[in-house]
Amino acid sequence: MSGHDEAVRRAEPSSDRPRWSRRWGLWALLVALLLGLLSTLVWLAGRYESSQVQSRLEQDAVQTTTDIRAALTRNVQGIQALQASSPDPAAWRGSASALLHEHREMLRLEWRNVALAPVAYAETPYRPSVFERLGRASAQTDVSFACAAARRFSGPAYSSSYFLPQADGLGLEVLDMCLPVLAGGQLAGYLLATYSLQDILSELVGRQLARGHGLAFTEADGTRLAMYGNPARGNRVYVAQQLLDLPGNTMVLRLERQLGTPALFPNLLTALVAAMSLALVAVLALLGRDMRRRLKVEHDLADALAFRKAMEDSLVTGMRARDLQGRVTYVNPAFCQMVGLEAAELLKHGTPPPYWPPEQVEEYEQRQARRLAGATLPREGFESVFMRRDGSRFPVLIIEAPLINAVGKQTGWMSAILDVSEQRRIEELSRASQDRLQATARLATVGEMASLLSHELNQPLAAISSYATGSLNLLQNAVAGESQPPDHQDLQLAMRRIAEQAERAGKVIKSVHDFVRRRDQVREPVAPRALLDAVLPLVSLQARKLGVRVLIQVDESCEPVLCDRTMVEQVLLNLARNGMQAMQSTDKSRRTDKLLILRVRPAASNAHSRWVEFAVIDHGEGISEEVARQLFTPFFTTKAEGMGLGLSLCRTVIEQHGGFLGFEAAQPQGTIFTFTLPAAVTAVVAAETSA
Repeated sequence: MSGHDEAVRRAEPSSDRPRWSRRWGLWALLVALLLGLLSTLVWLAGRYESSQVQSRLEQDAVQTTTDIRAALTRNVQGIQALQASSPDPAAWRGSASALLHEHREMLRLEWRNVALAPVAYAETPYRPSVFERLGRASAQTDVSFACAAARRFSGPAYSSSYFLPQADGLGLEVLDMCLPVLAGGQLAGYLLATYSLQDILSELVGRQLARGHGLAFTEADGTRLAMYGNPARGNRVYVAQQLLDLPGNTMVLRLERQLGTPALFPNLLTALVAAMSLALVAVLALLGRDMRRRLKVEHDLADALAFRKAMEDSLVTGMRARDLQGRVTYVNPAFCQMVGLEAAELLKHGTPPPYWPPEQVEEYEQRQARRLAGATLPREGFESVFMRRDGSRFPVLIIEAPLINAVGKQTGWMSAILDVSEQRRIEELSRASQDRLQATARLATVGEMASLLSHELNQPLAAISSYATGSLNLLQNAVAGESQPPDHQDLQLAMRRIAEQAERAGKVIKSVHDFVRRRDQVREPVAPRALLDAVLPLVSLQARKLGVRVLIQVDESCEPVLCDRTMVEQVLLNLARNGMQAMQSTDKSRRTDKLLILRVRPAASNAHSRWVEFAVIDHGEGISEEVARQLFTPFFTTKAEGMGLGLSLCRTVIEQHGGFLGFEAAQPQGTIFTFTLPAAVTAVVAAETSA
């Protein structure tokens, strides 16, 4: 061997040394990455378990408040039944004692009069009287406030909680529920129920739900009012708080739960190690195949992107994407054309974006904050106003949905935006046309009532003339010396009769003036009885002439309805006039009492909407099948002098309010026209949800 070969051989180990060093460095980096990945996954698993526990605890808190609220509602129904089944104090006291025996959470039931003076009471059999030490008068202020709120709500109201010390040196936190008692629509007294907060937790919460939890009522600052179970202590304590919103009072329900060390760690670690070992063996085999697939996928992806770009550019609907911070990340050409701005001016623009009107920035920021906080998005979309580059405003309809990526994570929101300017213009024209038709119908109705007015006004005017003539004769005779001076009492009586008849004539004219007067359509909460009272003077005019007796039936449990009262009053008047006219053509051989019934009662409702039903019932000949098929057709009428617009306009008005107008045969004869209107509370909730 030559010296040169020996030198080369000795040099080879030194040249391999950096290569092996690099390999060991790569392996060390790979091991470090694997350990880091495993640690991260274990940590994420723990976080996931904690989030699941917290989520379940939040759900339990919601369920607990739901159970308590439902149980209190059932108690209110039971307390209401006491007054109906036991009208006298002695019987009421027995029924109240039986109710207290069934409900341990109630400590005392009281029947008080309108002045809040006790009439009768009963106390729970499970403990001594809680008012034995301080007396019931110590809580009179809380009772007065609760009953004032109940009278204002026309329903149950709860007082603030207060502490009652007991003879054993302890005490308990209680609150009062006040329920007004109505008789014939008038306040007749109150029913009071005293609840123990601790017994509410122990009796009204499901046993399975309460097991393993610490339950407590707290104030807003965290002060405990009442507690059930043992409070959780330690590091792994989960807490959920939920508002218990009662009429007149709001408390915080606090749930606590403690967990030990999770058992997920060893199973997850073993599975991860085995999976990573198999993955390392398979990676090299799959790497070559993935490279070939990548080229094909990139080609397909380029084609898909080109197709999507062409599709988005051809849309006439504006498309807008926003990230989780509310910044615009994508707009299509239709949206840019809509607002008159370039895409570069919109992308990544901070808040407020340039298409928000300056005067509505604060409102839009609040709405966007609710979206970022996870507020529910209405599926039907919501309306808004945008601004073009030139400052002009235009209405838009925005349909927005969460933007979910391929792994199921929300990355923002995707919006479809429609310019509804033309649609609003058409709706405004239609509304103006409808207003003209309604005005024409009102004038036509008043024209038909002209003869009734002349008949009704003749009586008070004739009486005024007679009293005035008599008074003048007395005065003239006294001046001429033909008789004694007139008695002042006679003149005062005559003047009073003249004033009464003038006032009567004025009321008749005012009722017609109020009906004909045109005003803007404003929907407002209106009591059903107020709608009937508004049209009753006009109905009575025709009823007296036609010999019809009018009967009003109003269920006092009906809630106020949200409506345009002028339009609904016209519907009631048209239906009432039709009913009275239908009874005039009844066959005399089988004519019954001419009775027109105006009835109001609650309609079929559900958890999301409540309705009130109005009915106009006559005892005429009824409606034939041939007429029924065309009854709501515009310009169809069976009257020689009719225009054929009354029932058609009535149905249009009711459908604009979201209700339904229909009819059915009455027994033994006649027709029942019914229509529904939404309760005011339902409309307010729906408006808040869509906002």
